[in-house]
Amino acid sequence: MKKLLLTVLVFTTITLAGVAQEKQAASGRPLPKVDIKDIAGNPFNTSNIKNGNKPIIISFWATWCKPCIKELTTIADVYGDWVEETGVKLYAVSIDDPRSTNQVRPLADGKNWEYSVLLDPNGDFKRAMNVGPIPHTFLVDSTGRIVWQHTSFSEGAELELIDLVRKLNKGEPLN
Repeated sequence: MKKLLLTVLVFTTITLAGVAQEKQAASGRPLPKVDIKDIAGNPFNTSNIKNGNKPIIISFWATWCKPCIKELTTIADVYGDWVEETGVKLYAVSIDDPRSTNQVRPLADGKNWEYSVLLDPNGDFKRAMNVGPIPHTFLVDSTGRIVWQHTSFSEGAELELIDLVRKLNKGEPLN
């Protein structure tokens, strides 16, 4: 009985922390400038995460994270429509360590993800963004400022995300 209560308490705490983080007022801070790698292993500075005057989604994920893969695969099914409608661009940042980064490209290619996939094998960008549990998704406005973030994934979460992107494009408040 104690194990069950402890499990429920831990699950509730994690869930509430994710909801609190999602609802928390965005700091409006700019993206940190960190050296990471592109999917081919070439140097990439996060100052190059740009999309003109359109919103950006940044999703931190890993090959071993089933909810991460589910989220990115779910979005992949509608991503072309999102880009056409809103101009949004998604950067999928793998936090796989150096031993498993060789699995990132085959997985992304096999899932036909049309995103820009980046590698953060040392966790530098992850730390700079204060990423907690993954998947951890950020929404960045046209000025390059973080305006929303969310941890975890559940069916339908992608609908809330695209609604927020639409609001950003219209200049509407996100709360």
